[in-house]
Amino acid sequence: MATGDATPAPRIRVGVLALQGSFREHMTLLQKVPGVEVVEVRTKDELESVAGLIIPGGESTTMALVAERWGLIPELRSFAKAGKPVWGTCAGMIFLAEGAEGQKEGGQTLLGGLDITVSRNFFGAQINSFETRLPAPECVKSHGSTDDFRAVFIRAPAVLAAGPGVEVLAEYALTPEERAKHGRDKVIVGVRKGVLMATAFHPELTTDIRWHQAFVDMVRAHAGEAGGVPGKAPPPLYENLGRLPNRPPDMPIYGQEFLKREDL
Repeated sequence: MATGDATPAPRIRVGVLALQGSFREHMTLLQKVPGVEVVEVRTKDELESVAGLIIPGGESTTMALVAERWGLIPELRSFAKAGKPVWGTCAGMIFLAEGAEGQKEGGQTLLGGLDITVSRNFFGAQINSFETRLPAPECVKSHGSTDDFRAVFIRAPAVLAAGPGVEVLAEYALTPEERAKHGRDKVIVGVRKGVLMATAFHPELTTDIRWHQAFVDMVRAHAGEAGGVPGKAPPPLYENLGRLPNRPPDMPIYGQEFLKREDL
C-alpha cells in the first residue's frame, strides 16, 4: 500500500453573514483552512446552501436592522435553532444570546439559541478597544503550537451569565480599574454549547486561523452526523471571492501594521 496518499477531506461550504461588519476578514481566514468553500450569505438560498455560518463583528443594531429589512431574521433564527453550526464574533455573540443588557432604546432583534446574558458594550466605547493574550481552549490548542492566542476587543460585549451546559472557552481577568467599575474579577468572553459558539473578541483581525479551524471542525462533525451538507443546489459563488486578499479591510482603522503576523 502506498504511503503518504491520505484521502483529502471533502470540501465543505461555510457561510459568512455579509450584511455589515468584518465579514471579509472572516472569509480571508476561512480560505486558508483546507477543504473549505466560502460563501457570502445575504439571501435565504445562500443560507440554505451552507453547512455552517459565521456572524461577524460589526454594529449589532445596524446588522439586525438590515437583516430585518431583507427578511432574513426568521431564516437565521431557524438556522440557529435547527442545530446548524453557528459562530458569532462580537456583534455575532450578541445576536446569539438569549438576553442582552445595555441595548439602545427599543432594543434589537436577537436570534437566541445560546443560554447567555451579555452586556452589549461591557468594555466601553471604540476608544477603549484593546488587545491581550488569553489561554487557548483545547479545541484551539489542537491546531497550533502555542497555548494562548491574541484576543482583539473592539467595543466588545462580555458574558455576564451562562446557563447550564454552556461551556466556557475563554475568560478575561479584569484590570483593577475594571474590577472597581463592574464589581467582579473576570468575565466570560468565549462560550460554546453544542454547535453554537460565540466569542467577544475578533480572531478574524489576526493571522491566527486556529479559531476558524476549530469552527470548521464543528461544521464537519455536524455535517457527518447529519448525513452531509443539505442537498439543495447552491447558488453560484461570487466572482470576487478569488480577489479577497486585494480587498480593503472592512474596519479601516486597523491597517497592515495592526494585522501583524502571529508566531504560532
